[in-house]
Amino acid sequence: MNNVLVQLLPLVVIFAIFYFVIIRPQIKQQKAHKEMLANLKKGDKIVINGGLICEVLKVEDKFFTIKINDETQARLAKEFVAYKYEEKTNS
Repeated sequence: MNNVLVQLLPLVVIFAIFYFVIIRPQIKQQKAHKEMLANLKKGDKIVINGGLICEVLKVEDKFFTIKINDETQARLAKEFVAYKYEEKTNS
């Protein structure tokens, strides 16, 4: 019985390290991204996965209507929003 515990201990330690180094931070990041998507509203600027900076015109269940420039509007699935764009001001 003791021999089995000694053999399983390295596996348990490796799993614990794997969980705290990889899985847990990823879960936190997914939760923060989901919260950010839920808090987006009309007028917010976002960066999409393609690198474009767009303005949110309308929030729907699974899509945003975005303004890419003065002439172009499009619908964007929420999964393709990378992050909320915050303009940095030089003071």
